[in-house]
Amino acid sequence: KAIKKIFETKKRPFFNPLIVHIKNIDYLDVVAQNIPPKAYLLAQHFWPGPLTLLLDKRADVPNIITADKPTVAVRIPNHPMALALLQQLNFPLAAPSANRFGHVSPTSSADVQEELGQFLLPEDTILNGGTSIVGIESTIISCTTSMPKILRPGAVTIEQVESLLKTKLSSENLGNPTRFSGSFEKHYAPKTKV
Repeated sequence: KAIKKIFETKKRPFFNPLIVHIKNIDYLDVVAQNIPPKAYLLAQHFWPGPLTLLLDKRADVPNIITADKPTVAVRIPNHPMALALLQQLNFPLAAPSANRFGHVSPTSSADVQEELGQFLLPEDTILNGGTSIVGIESTIISCTTSMPKILRPGAVTIEQVESLLKTKLSSENLGNPTRFSGSFEKHYAPKTKV
């Protein structure tokens, strides 16, 4: 019910998967399986932080979260309030940016109120964690093949990833640059439905 409400409030198409937020790296195998060493290396270096890893999902991750795909997007945010919330939960938290589908991601609670306030119920709460420090989306890296592939550039740079992995990513490992113009839902969705 809660996941469905995310899609309805954002007017987000159900073919666009959500990112799952976890409280610590030990929770990674709660939502993902077949996790390669390079994924752990990336997670240990950049988490908490603006990096999302795309991994093979576990069977018990609801299909509504992953848009019926065999993969799940996972990250640990780097904000005290988000981390405090996650520490209180005994489950991962599926959550996108707090904006309407296709709109610019908010960077403050005032932005969220302006964007979504009219669609919230009286019992809904907007957590005020201050203004976003980074202000852009997380970098998304697929770790489902032998060489990680950057699906969406973001706050973690390609150079940082290449330096950590000690390899130069070739052009086929950088995704399609023409699809980098927007958020996760814009480039991760099947082309036939965009």
